[in-house]
Amino acid sequence: MNRKLAREFCMKMMFQMSIHNNYDLNIIKGHLDEEVEVIEVQQMDYIQELLKVVTENRQQLDDIIVEFSKGWKLDRIAKVDLAILRIALGEILFMENIPFAVSINEAIELAKKYSTHESANFINGILGRYVEEKGINKNE
Repeated sequence: MNRKLAREFCMKMMFQMSIHNNYDLNIIKGHLDEEVEVIEVQQMDYIQELLKVVTENRQQLDDIIVEFSKGWKLDRIAKVDLAILRIALGEILFMENIPFAVSINEAIELAKKYSTHESANFINGILGRYVEEKGINKNE
């Protein structure tokens, strides 16, 4: 499993957690056990770290999403888009080794695959405005 697939796995787990309104990290254990043959050790570490920072900082991430979505409430944002935004912001804020441009681009690609073209633009707008306003400069 490469990083792109690991990120997609994390998005699916966040989506499932939001559907069930259960953000207990123990629920991913079964899913990870099912995928253990195809998940490389490096990606396993990434998955665990990303899901941990997203679940532990979900309120902060949600506050950012609300602030930068220009009047949208969380319950109006599609759950798949919300999962994608949480994953991307989790990487941008808490994972120093991932350039923000990669996080944004991957979020857009996930939106194109799992949501709508409008969602891709919406997600790009939120993430782009956030990094610009906060002066985030995690380049290459």
